[in-house]
Amino acid sequence: MAVGNAMAGLITGQECIRGQVVLREMGIGGIPVINTENACASAATAFHLAWLYVASGMYDVVMAVGMEKLFHEDKQRSFAAIGSAIDVELMQQTLEKMKAVTKDNSAESGAGKSRSMFMDFYAEFARDHMRKYGTTKEHFAKVAAKNHTHGSLNPHAQFRTPRTVEEVLASPVIAEPLTRMMCSPIGDGAAAVILTSAEKAKQFTSKPVYVKASVLGSGKDRQPGDPGVTERIAKKAYEVAGIGPEDLHVAEVHDASAPAELIIYEELGLCKPGEGGRLIDEGATSLGGRTPVNPSGGLLAKGHPVGATGVAQIAEIFWQLRGEAGDRQVEGAKVGLTENGGGMVRGEAAALAVHILTV
Repeated sequence: MAVGNAMAGLITGQECIRGQVVLREMGIGGIPVINTENACASAATAFHLAWLYVASGMYDVVMAVGMEKLFHEDKQRSFAAIGSAIDVELMQQTLEKMKAVTKDNSAESGAGKSRSMFMDFYAEFARDHMRKYGTTKEHFAKVAAKNHTHGSLNPHAQFRTPRTVEEVLASPVIAEPLTRMMCSPIGDGAAAVILTSAEKAKQFTSKPVYVKASVLGSGKDRQPGDPGVTERIAKKAYEVAGIGPEDLHVAEVHDASAPAELIIYEELGLCKPGEGGRLIDEGATSLGGRTPVNPSGGLLAKGHPVGATGVAQIAEIFWQLRGEAGDRQVEGAKVGLTENGGGMVRGEAAALAVHILTV
């Protein structure tokens, strides 16, 4: 069994054997348990390891679990846990330089105190996209409104109220241009999936879902113009699966903020660079559109219990491909993708996984 968890140790104090502790409470013991911690990509990493166990022939049946305890009455504790998913030494050096320039403590206000510092990163990415391509705050609001509306159809979602663009824009500003409804919430949660060989699966189901690609990678130093980690990993996944972005019917992506989803459209090849705004304007990524993205509601509405997110995404695609997603079902879905990033080092994801599933 592979168990993904990221932040719970910093909240509860339980480190090292988190998976074993939780599973014993469920009456599961006596089997190998591997704990994986890879920031927001922890569960996707657990799935990748489970897939490797089955693909290698070492085990016939493996469970991948993602779980998270992130909520705390003292939000500072939750924000501090999230903030550990960066190069903390480099960040401290940056804050010290900022304090030296401003001669006060303003460099330490806001990020990490009243919000996750990741929202400051996402806000800068959003402003950069706006400067380069003319993307607007309304485009980001459309992404958030779409996902909250999708989430209203998902009984597993943390937020189940459909939202309009106007409501998203009217919610409190977190870090310009991000409003609260453009940011994923803090929450607890868990998800699990079972992997088995194609032959073994015949004993359990007549509707198997196949893993066509499981690719895990990390960010790296790169030259201007070099592809980023999401683009690199997605390209590899497409090659392994023998498909292209035009073949996707549905996707679950890491929309920790609304601008992140819009930028991921471009990185996954759903549109050309700079055309993410056009894609959301056209409704291409909404239910009923050409390639629905985050029919679950995504991290914005379904929630983002960090260590569980990657497997939760895979569970959603599993339901979609089997036609079991209820009111949020993507009609005729046969090919699905998940994209799950974790942490940040020098401006891009420290870990990133892309999975492609088919029926």
